[in-house]
Amino acid sequence: MALTDEKVKTAESNPTVSINFEVNGVRHALVIEPRETLLEVLRNRLGLMGTKLSCDVQVCGVCTVLLDGMPVSACTVLAYEARGREVLTIEGLAQGEELHPIQEAFIEGRGFQCGFCTPGMILATKALLAENPDPSIDDIKGYMKGNLCRCTGYRTILDSIQIASRRLRQERP
Repeated sequence: MALTDEKVKTAESNPTVSINFEVNGVRHALVIEPRETLLEVLRNRLGLMGTKLSCDVQVCGVCTVLLDGMPVSACTVLAYEARGREVLTIEGLAQGEELHPIQEAFIEGRGFQCGFCTPGMILATKALLAENPDPSIDDIKGYMKGNLCRCTGYRTILDSIQIASRRLRQERP
């Protein structure tokens, strides 16, 4: 089937779409290209550099953000899919200068070395603990298996998640 001149012009004109969504509690209205990923929009359009790019194929978890509270790989989610939804990045976790208890737990438990994977680990931990406030080590390993780290050997990450779990359970009424 041959392309008509009209279809060629449409393809060449770089179509755009408008999206409205909330990122870290702030509403955004953007005009984007349909092919832009959530990762590209967060980093390149909104300047949120805590979400990293590594594998670019949804394997490593480095780009994990929360979309309506659920962990997603921002490298493979189209930004268009976030329209009308809430996105939480590592920049939105702390309250001003006060770190979130999960962030504090990762510091206390030394759950990072180079820190490249840490934002994704922390956001996946937040989703895990929202779903299961008192996970076993096996629960943690199963939930976190999509988040890879090349530095720590995982023991300190597991320790940090357990510390976060205890802290958050103590804070609940």
